[in-house]
Amino acid sequence: MLRNRYNRTDLFALVPRLGLRFEPQLEQLDRLLDDDEILEKVRDDLARRHPKTRSRGRPSTPVEVILRMLVVMRLYAWSYEQAEYFVNDSLVLRQFCRVYLERVPDDTTLIRWANTIGPETVQTLNDRVVQLARSLKVTRGRKLRVDTTAVETNIHFPTDSGLLGDGVRVVSRLLRRAKGVLGEAASGLGEAFRSRVRTVRKLAQQLHRLARRKGEQGRGAMKAAYGRLIATVKRTAAQGRRVLEAIRQRADSPKATRLAEQLGEILPRLKRGIRQAERRVLQDDPVPADEKVLSLFQPHTQVVPRFKAGKAVEFGRKIRLDEVEGGLITGYAILEQAGGQDQPYLADALANPKDRFGRAPDLLAADRGLSSAANERLAKEAGVKQVALPHVGKPPPGRRAEERGQRFRRGYRFRAGIEGRIHVLRRDYKLKRCRYHDERGMGRWVGWGIVTHNLSKVAEAGAARG
Repeated sequence: MLRNRYNRTDLFALVPRLGLRFEPQLEQLDRLLDDDEILEKVRDDLARRHPKTRSRGRPSTPVEVILRMLVVMRLYAWSYEQAEYFVNDSLVLRQFCRVYLERVPDDTTLIRWANTIGPETVQTLNDRVVQLARSLKVTRGRKLRVDTTAVETNIHFPTDSGLLGDGVRVVSRLLRRAKGVLGEAASGLGEAFRSRVRTVRKLAQQLHRLARRKGEQGRGAMKAAYGRLIATVKRTAAQGRRVLEAIRQRADSPKATRLAEQLGEILPRLKRGIRQAERRVLQDDPVPADEKVLSLFQPHTQVVPRFKAGKAVEFGRKIRLDEVEGGLITGYAILEQAGGQDQPYLADALANPKDRFGRAPDLLAADRGLSSAANERLAKEAGVKQVALPHVGKPPPGRRAEERGQRFRRGYRFRAGIEGRIHVLRRDYKLKRCRYHDERGMGRWVGWGIVTHNLSKVAEAGAARG
């Protein structure tokens, strides 16, 4: 049964001699998270775990505790295990998370509850935090700066041999489990359960040695080795398809159903990986970046061109960030395309201030990636008074004089602050690399980082006034 909170206990009053108290920022966060609207939005998502979650079953971990522990975890850049340990060990954090003298939920419990909160709910939470910031006069939304950055997915560096090796390893593991589920029926499938992991591992080591060779002879040896690797992977994939058909006939077993789902997901991805290796290595046909399979476990991963020293590309997803004065991220989005220019995404960024603040910003600033004549016209039509978008290419004389003017330069200097904001988000709020799975997991990871950052900024402003 889902419950909102534990009975309130003041731990600080129980041990007055210790003189325990919240630090100013934590005190302000405690007040912000007392908002009933935030609590109800999280509760609605947690109630979807089971149709009778609201009224049946054992009393659950309170919604208030889950929300506050998730915020504390991102605020201090802890893992789930670290969050459990430190909250359990600290009277101050027990009071803040409203656990009091009850048992702190372990990391696996917290993971299960956190996975039920969807990215849409986290985005709604961010909207509510922005409303609170506006009511507390932390920001008025008069200045807007927009930029994009990349969030890496949690994968190793993608190579064709690594992708195929991962596929054989995962399929072989699932075949081993399927053999136990099928029982006596497994004897009729012959060599369908044979593991080829050792063969693939030896071929991968051979490929690493051959990669050092130069010239036509080296390239020929690499192609021959890749041909043997692809043939081995194809045999493993054929084994997986045979076992999948046998498992689907035993739909009465929950384990069989689960294995069928897992094999049904991994085999099509492995097939795409085989086609990609054949096309790129054996046929010398380059594969476009938007068609590449970069990971069997994170299929939504894209190649994000960065054009930076030491890191030309990153593997993950590109996100758009909209920041207003006061350091608040009022809007964010995971973009569909990782490459190319960002001009198509400015329209959504301009719509956010009207929804949050009821009016367009006075100043809009962005870099050349978002600059175009159409976007300038769009901003003017939306009601933006000053647009600081630098001209792409060689500007005409009139435009050059405008960009050298003090008003434009002051507006464009405001844009530079979002680079520092991105650095803070990547360093302190874990937006450098996403630890969750799939695209919805990416939305939750990015959303919780931004929500915690915004709560922290509002709390800082409140602490400074107090």
